[in-house]
Amino acid sequence: MTTTQTTVTSENPVLRVPPATPAAAAAYFAASLAFHADVSDVAAALAADGDPGFVLVDTRSTASWDQGHVPGATHLPTALIPAQAEELLDKSVPVVTYCWGPGCNGATRAALALAQLGYQVKEMLGGFEYWAREGFAYETWEGPAQRAADPLTAPVEGDCGC
Repeated sequence: MTTTQTTVTSENPVLRVPPATPAAAAAYFAASLAFHADVSDVAAALAADGDPGFVLVDTRSTASWDQGHVPGATHLPTALIPAQAEELLDKSVPVVTYCWGPGCNGATRAALALAQLGYQVKEMLGGFEYWAREGFAYETWEGPAQRAADPLTAPVEGDCGC
């Protein structure tokens, strides 16, 4: 008895392009983690006692910095990186960049500029928007500020478990 195998072209938009092999997926996701850090991990590292092992760099304008920034961040607008990075940053210390949020690629451009200058760099996913939306304290030109965590971006109690 012989069986006939039929190949069906999926109309499912998720599977129209088949998933990568497990090895290719592992390589891709490992690489992604080498380039990105999330807001919660950055906050946990900054809150721990001692040196977090990186410098957090806010790459936005002075007006944006004044509106709100992560406590302890270094202010270095993207356009000023070529002229000021070496006087503000140590090339032996990894840098984590952030900008406004997921709709902005300023942190990506800053990370590229820093990498081209020889810095080890990651980008903080979500930027300042998600820092504030996840309920972490921030500083403004008027002083400290904090919002309640947005339940659509962060658990109101405990951690997300990821």
